[in-house]
Amino acid sequence: MNFLKKAVLVAVALIAGTGLAAAGPFSFGVKAGLNVNKLTTNPGALVSSDNSCGWTAGVMADFTVPIIGIGADISLMYSRMNNANDATFDKALLTEDSEASKLYGKNFLMIPLNVKYKITIPVIASIVKPYVFTGPSFNLNLDGKVKDTFHDLQSRTFTMAWNFGLGVELINHVQVSASYGLACNRAVERLAGNVIGGNIESSPNIKNNYWTVTAAYLF
Repeated sequence: MNFLKKAVLVAVALIAGTGLAAAGPFSFGVKAGLNVNKLTTNPGALVSSDNSCGWTAGVMADFTVPIIGIGADISLMYSRMNNANDATFDKALLTEDSEASKLYGKNFLMIPLNVKYKITIPVIASIVKPYVFTGPSFNLNLDGKVKDTFHDLQSRTFTMAWNFGLGVELINHVQVSASYGLACNRAVERLAGNVIGGNIESSPNIKNNYWTVTAAYLF
């Protein structure tokens, strides 16, 4: 948690600082878009979910080294992932009185930090610049540690993913991108062992992977 607090402070300081820059390779902007996420599990786990659509919005800072096109961007984003309450136990184990599991928080503060390469094409570079990017995203679950007492499971407060994406920059101000966030650690952890039907359930490897499409405007 101390690491996450430091990361948030660094992100805020960087974004605020670049927002004051009037010229140079730094730019500051706002960003919003949609995400589609799915909780993936190890084979035989009792938890499943379907793809669901949410949204994200926040601010960003972008840095590009002139001429060579290599740079980085960092964002501070609020994200809502709507399949959080759709994660359910295997339907074969549900009864008429059972409710959907609420293992994973819906609301997140995300700090993606990407290395970016902008491809400069002569003649049209001032109008269109394709780019590719990759880097980590540090994600704080704003809903806290949601618990499921039946299966002795608990969501994690902090998770991390690695982003892979591509995009295009238009007229040096608009960036449209798509990325895939590959989870680096578990989204849910086991509190204690549990016995169901006489069998000890193995610890589920539940991870949150997601697609994100965003549009940003740089001032």
